[in-house]
Amino acid sequence: MEDFNVNVFKAFADDWALVTAGVRGDYNTMTIGWGGLGTLWGRPAATVYVKKNRYTHEFMEKNDWFTVSFFPAAYKKALGYLGSHSGRDEDKVAAAGLTPVYPDQAVTFREASVTLLCRKIYAHDFDVSAVPADVAEDYYQAEPPHTIYIGEVVNIQKIE
Repeated sequence: MEDFNVNVFKAFADDWALVTAGVRGDYNTMTIGWGGLGTLWGRPAATVYVKKNRYTHEFMEKNDWFTVSFFPAAYKKALGYLGSHSGRDEDKVAAAGLTPVYPDQAVTFREASVTLLCRKIYAHDFDVSAVPADVAEDYYQAEPPHTIYIGEVVNIQKIE
């Protein structure tokens, strides 16, 4: 973990990532542009946000493990596809041209440059009444709130 070096202000917003939850044969992934990396309770932590109406939310709720995977710029189109199609309707991973791999208790992709293996340690729904009014109007007027998931980063893997 000591060798993991990323600009936390750009990792999600500029480069995007995938959050994936589930197990071999029963998982879903989605593109995320929001997230955080830091520490919580003295543990290395990754924070992701998943709206309740996303298929991935079901997998985040029923699984104790998830991954956050970062990709080289060449995969931006694939991540765009994964963020705009639902795994309820198709095998979007195959359509995006990614290859699932199964480290430990989770799922990631061979094409990822780095994957954070996370054990879920906290989950909570955004309280829309507590966010700034302009944020509530922009993000939650017609959509459900995000659930905040925080995972202890137990391993950082370079898939080869």
